Amino acid sequence: MLPDSQSYAELVDGFNWDLPARLNMAEQTCDVWADKAPEQIAIIDLSAARQQISYAKLRGMADGLAHYLCACGVQRGDRIGVLRTQGAWTAAAHIACWKIGAISIPLFKLFGPEALLSRLEDAQVRLVVTDFEGRDAVSGIGGPDRIVLVPEDIIFGDAVFDTVSAGPQDPAVLIYTSGTTGAPKGALHGHRVLTGHLPGVSMSHDFLGQADDCLWTPADWAWIGGLFDVLMPALALGVPVVAARMEKFNVLECQEIIKDGGVRNVFFPPTALRMLKADGAKINGLRSVASGGEPLGAEMLAWGQSAFGVVINEFYGQPNVTWLSHPVVRCSTRCPVALENLRRAMRLRCWMRRGSLQILKVILRCGVDRLR
Repeated sequence: MLPDSQSYAELVDGFNWDLPARLNMAEQTCDVWADKAPEQIAIIDLSAARQQISYAKLRGMADGLAHYLCACGVQRGDRIGVLRTQGAWTAAAHIACWKIGAISIPLFKLFGPEALLSRLEDAQVRLVVTDFEGRDAVSGIGGPDRIVLVPEDIIFGDAVFDTVSAGPQDPAVLIYTSGTTGAPKGALHGHRVLTGHLPGVSMSHDFLGQADDCLWTPADWAWIGGLFDVLMPALALGVPVVAARMEKFNVLECQEIIKDGGVRNVFFPPTALRMLKADGAKINGLRSVASGGEPLGAEMLAWGQSAFGVVINEFYGQPNVTWLSHPVVRCSTRCPVALENLRRAMRLRCWMRRGSLQILKVILRCGVDRLR
C-alpha cells in the first residue's frame, strides 16, 4: 500500500519497486489475508442473493476448485479460460489457477462464438471455468477434448491447497486485445502484474484502503479495467469489493448497488459517466471516483464534482501498452498531473525478448522528458 503523502514529490521520492523472489497473486489476493484476518470481508456478492464472502471462505472456494482442476489433469503452465461475469466464483477461479501455477484467461460473456473460439484456440485452452449459460456457449463451438465446468454444479472437498511457489516473472494471466486492429492478440503477464497496478489504483482512489472503503465498478471483470483496476487490487489491499454486474448499465440500478453495497469508491467508465450526467443523477457518500479510457473534459469534471461531491480522478494508458505498465493517474487533491504533461509523468524502460514486450521498470517521476 502506498504511504499517505502530502505531495506528489514526497510520494515519488520515497517510492521504489520491491518485488520479492517469491510472488504469487493467489497469496497476494487471498492466502495472506485469509491467514491474518480470515473473517474480514473480501467480496460483497449482490449478483444473486446477497452474500458476504470472507477471505477464509474465498480461500476455501479457491482451494476446492484448485484440487478439482488438478484432478482434471491441469498442470503448471496450462491455460484455463474464465468465462464468467462479476461474482465470487470468478475471483476464486482466477485464484485457483494461480495456486496451481496455471495461466488464467479472462473471457467476456458477451463474446460471440467466433470471438470466443479464436481466443480458446489461439491460447490452446484445455479447460474453461464458466456458469450455466457459458457452458452452453462453449459446448457449442467445438473442441471435444476441452473440459467445461461450472463450480456451482460441483461439490468440492475442504482440503487445503498448498499454493505453488512462483516468481514475479512466472506466467500467470493471458489477456487478449479487443481485436479492433486485426485478430485479437494475447498479452502474457507474470505474477508481478498486480504489484505493477497497485500504485496507480491506490492513487486514483486517493489512497485506497482507508477505513470503510468499499470498491465497485460497472465494468465487467473479464476486462482488465474490472479485473486489475478493481477486483484484484481491492483483494490485495484488504478492501471489500462489490460484485454486481448489470446486464446493461442502468442509472437507477447503479444507484441501488452503491447504496446496498455500501460502496464508497467507484471506477466509472466514461460511458457510464455520460449516462449518469444525461440523467442528472447525484450519488452521495462516495469518497473517491476514478475513470479512464478517454479524457473526460472540463465540463464532465465540473459536473462530477457537483454530482458526487468529489473530484473524478482520471487515469490514462495507451491501448495494449496499458497492460504492460499501469497508467499515470491524476490524483487531484495532492498529486496533480496535467494531461499535456503526461509524457513527462513517467519513465518506461522495456526490452524485447523472444518477441514479447517485457517491462523492466516504471519510475513515477515528473520532469523526465524522454525514454532513455
